[in-house]
Amino acid sequence: MNDNKNRLFEGLGVALATPFGKDGEIDYDSLGNMVRHCMAGGTDYLVVSGTTGESVTLSSDEQERIVRHVAAQSEGKARIVIGIGGNDTADVIRTIRHTDFTGISGILSVAPYYNKPAQKGVTAHFKAIAAQSPVPVILYNIPGRTGINMTAETTLELAQEKNIAGIKEASGMLSQIMAIIAGRPSDFAVISGDDSLTLPLIALGGNGVISVAANAFPRQMSMLVKEALAGRMEQARAMHYELLPLFEAQMADGNPAGIKAALHLLGKAENILRLPLVPVSPQTYKRIECIIQQILSSDFNT
Repeated sequence: MNDNKNRLFEGLGVALATPFGKDGEIDYDSLGNMVRHCMAGGTDYLVVSGTTGESVTLSSDEQERIVRHVAAQSEGKARIVIGIGGNDTADVIRTIRHTDFTGISGILSVAPYYNKPAQKGVTAHFKAIAAQSPVPVILYNIPGRTGINMTAETTLELAQEKNIAGIKEASGMLSQIMAIIAGRPSDFAVISGDDSLTLPLIALGGNGVISVAANAFPRQMSMLVKEALAGRMEQARAMHYELLPLFEAQMADGNPAGIKAALHLLGKAENILRLPLVPVSPQTYKRIECIIQQILSSDFNT
C-alpha cells in the first residue's frame, strides 16, 4: 500500500444512524434523505451498520439491504465503509466471505468485546480479519463498549499490516493517541471516534473524524474538519465551541438516542430506537432542542 492509503479515510466520515418507522421497521425513505443531507453537507465517506446505526439489533438481511440502499442513494459520490466486527474471529471472517463488497471502500471492525482477550489475541484477531478482507480495514478502539483497550503498541504493530488502513480511536486517552500518531507509518490514518476530540486530534496530526453529530449537522462538521486539516485553527476552534454543547448533549443518555432526538427535531427521522435502547429523557430532549435552535440561529448557519 502506498502513502495514499490513509487518504481514503481522511476528512469527515458520518456514523450513519438507522431511521425506523413507527412500526419498528427500517424507514428507507428517511434513510435516503439522510444520505443526501450528509452528502450535500460535504461528507467524505459514510459508515453504515456501526454502533450509531444500531447494528446489533439489525438482522444480516437488514444490514445488507441498508448497505445497498445507501450505495444507491449516494450514487457513487461518497465512499462507503461498513461495520463488520465481533468477538468471534471465525464468525467475522465468515461474514466477510459472504459480503458483497461492490462499491464498498472499507470495513470498520470493533475490538473484540466481552471475552476480553489479551493484546496478543487482539493482534491475532485483526491480522486474521485483514488477511481475509478484500477492502482496507479500519480498527475501532472503544474501551467503554468493549471492556478492553487496544494499547498504542498493539495498534502500531497492526499498522504495519498492508490491509489495515487506520484506526477509529474512541478511548479518550490523548496520551495513547499521541503515541499512535508519533509512531505510525505515514499511510496509517488516525481518526477521532469522539466528536468533541475532533479538533484536538487533528491538531495533534490526526486525519479526521467518524462523527455522530454530522448526521444532523454535516455542513458544520465538514467545516470544522476542513478548517482544522488546513491549519486554520481559529476558524476550526470557533466551530468546535459552537457545536460542543451538541457533542455533549447527544451522549447524555447514550448513543444513538441523542442523535435520534436531534434528527427528530430537525424533521429527518422518527425518534424511535430498537430495544433495549430507548429515546432520551424529556429533559435531554428539551436540552437538545435548545442547542439546535442556537446552532440554526448562529452565524455559521448562514
